[in-house]
Amino acid sequence: MKHGQKLEALSMEVGLQESSEGAPRRAHRFGWLRMLGVDAVLIACSLLFATVLHFADGLSPACREVLPRAVALLVAVRLVTLVWLGLHRWSFHRSGIHEAVRLELASLAGTIVFELLRTVLFMDALPGQVVALEFFVTTTLLGFHRFAPRMARQWYLDQRRARAEGSQRTLIVGAGSAGDLLLRDLLRDRKSPWHVIGLVDDDPGKQGTYLNGKPVLGVLDALPELMKKHRVTQVLIAIPRLSPERTRHLLSLCRHQSVSFKIIPASFAYLDQKITAAMLHDLSPEHLLPRDAIAFDHEEVHRLVTGRRILVTGGAGSIGSEIVRQVAGHSPSSLVVVDINENELYLLVRQLQSRYPHLPVHSVVADIRDLDRMLRIGQEFAPQYVFHAAAHKHVPLMEDAPEEAIKNNVFGTQNVARMADACGAERFILISTDKAVKPSSVMGASKRLAEMVIRDIAATSRTIFCAVRFGNVLGSAGSVVPLFKQQIQAGGPVTVTHPDCTRYFMIIPEAVGLVVLAGLGGYGELCILDMGEPVRIAELAANMITMTGLVPDKDIPIVYTGLRPGEKLEETLMSEEEELTQQVRNRIKVARSPAPPADFQLQLKRLDRAARAGDSHDVKRALQDLLPAYTPSKIQGTVAKVLPAFAPVKATGAEQNVSA
Repeated sequence: MKHGQKLEALSMEVGLQESSEGAPRRAHRFGWLRMLGVDAVLIACSLLFATVLHFADGLSPACREVLPRAVALLVAVRLVTLVWLGLHRWSFHRSGIHEAVRLELASLAGTIVFELLRTVLFMDALPGQVVALEFFVTTTLLGFHRFAPRMARQWYLDQRRARAEGSQRTLIVGAGSAGDLLLRDLLRDRKSPWHVIGLVDDDPGKQGTYLNGKPVLGVLDALPELMKKHRVTQVLIAIPRLSPERTRHLLSLCRHQSVSFKIIPASFAYLDQKITAAMLHDLSPEHLLPRDAIAFDHEEVHRLVTGRRILVTGGAGSIGSEIVRQVAGHSPSSLVVVDINENELYLLVRQLQSRYPHLPVHSVVADIRDLDRMLRIGQEFAPQYVFHAAAHKHVPLMEDAPEEAIKNNVFGTQNVARMADACGAERFILISTDKAVKPSSVMGASKRLAEMVIRDIAATSRTIFCAVRFGNVLGSAGSVVPLFKQQIQAGGPVTVTHPDCTRYFMIIPEAVGLVVLAGLGGYGELCILDMGEPVRIAELAANMITMTGLVPDKDIPIVYTGLRPGEKLEETLMSEEEELTQQVRNRIKVARSPAPPADFQLQLKRLDRAARAGDSHDVKRALQDLLPAYTPSKIQGTVAKVLPAFAPVKATGAEQNVSA
């Protein structure tokens, strides 16, 4: 195509666009004229109707004479007041309470002005009762003219949504400001799959009221009955920062119903923002933890970390990788990530280099059981802070291979601690576990020995050593939550060791944030994180099934398998000797632990020989000599499912493979 032909085609295309867009623009430009024209007709009809209604027996000659002038005057006055208050430009889709108030003020102002002019112009043949009646009729008609299209549109969309394929009959929990904003967005959204039936709220003053045309049907405890009555398949939780107790209560109410759940973000409680359906996300196990959220002082963490050389062992694992991510965000001078898992280590370092291109990140593939290798790493990188997260954590597997737990968790820790001492590190932080308290497993005993090992080295070292002890973290590799998710996706069964089993839980970012503060804050040799109340694993399993829209023991069976080797029904965070604690700061306590025995090094050598020889029985005997509190648990055999997961049993808890 020649250049001139291209220009001609382009001009034709532009002309078509202008012709197609010109009509809407002109319609928008002169739409206010149509609005005022309809208003004029409605105002005139209102006065005529009010007059006829008042003079039921017929109009007097004087009234017939003055009525045309009165109609013209009233129309003029009211149109002026409408334009004065900007009501001649109207959005039929966005109008609300503020526009309704302005319309009422315009109508009242028009009546007052008209009444004054009627008196001045001697229109006494038109009684004041007619003027008053006209005010109510005009206000009603003008309001209907402006709000009826929006109401009709919402009704149409609601009916179409109710009949649409895939539509979900929905209840909103919470009739406050968040529920109001969410409902408004759902009603406006043409593509929303949620057909809102109504709302529930525990506020007695809201019962029986309506919100945007939807009724408040009852209180939270009425959910089961309402879901059956209205065939509800979706529950939207519109209560900012709904407490874990109320969340668990809500799930228990809905446990026998096949419903899905979504919740608004917790940030809505702090931000003055508009909430939309797009912000809704699925309920997760984090919403069920029986503890308050932890507020971190990021400035304090920044002061502790920035400009420091930091080394993390086990850096590719769940806890170690989160330590690496959090530390990397506070500008250390260098970051060394040590792990024996080269694949995960490579992926993690790639992520860090992409996110923090100016941060010197070093990936080191190494085995912490190799003392010479650890010493060379310390000499090369000279870390100031060492976070030791590398460990074997799987309880039943370590029962089958106790020598591996000892070589890695005890003597691997000793090697890393010696490296920190030799290179003059300022601080060494050991990631420990609640399973180290009165251990019943080899894994727990090995972690307790690791705590004793760093305390023994600390006695002659300039490095400050600290062990940070906490329970289970949600979502860690091999933990119960990913296992339950996999089992639910596969259609079950969900396996729980025992109906009375309980565990402490915390989400990984919070646990690691507290680890950094506790380890670098210089609070003491043993810091213990406050994990809140323990969680019953059977209840956690049932709630996770309910959150997916399925019914426990109906859609997904729950099977109790019996405690596995080394497992306990419940864990504790401190022994009796460590009970003398003090609350140092939010969620961090400092405990005083008994010192290692005088012959600690001699007994460690015996344990080392047994582990190197692969003698499991000798390893366990040496552990019992070193740790009088170590009492291998008596294992219950596998049992069939004996109770539904939501039956009332004592405590709260879970089948949990690993700790920190």
